[in-house]
Amino acid sequence: MKTKEVANIEKIKQKIQLVKGDFTPSEAVHIIRSLIDEKINFHKIQRLQIWEGNHKCNTEQLDGRIKELEKEKEIAREFINKSRSSGQKLQINGTLEITVAS
Repeated sequence: MKTKEVANIEKIKQKIQLVKGDFTPSEAVHIIRSLIDEKINFHKIQRLQIWEGNHKCNTEQLDGRIKELEKEKEIAREFINKSRSSGQKLQINGTLEITVAS
């Protein structure tokens, strides 16, 4: 029985290497913008679904997260544009870490 119990233990943490490599500034802007825009769209859909269920709902948390992501996208764009003038490539290392919530 102990052998089966050990075999049934599931991973509680998983890492996924989403982005890794050197990119031109144009490629980096496209990658970062695409990732952030996808997350923004996810939150906008969540907000719409909540609103459809209750037009008087409070979506401040989602609104705030969308604003944060928009700001982060602008910060990344400015950072990347600074490197554009020097002709340097940019290294992006994006790992998703997924953990089972307790």
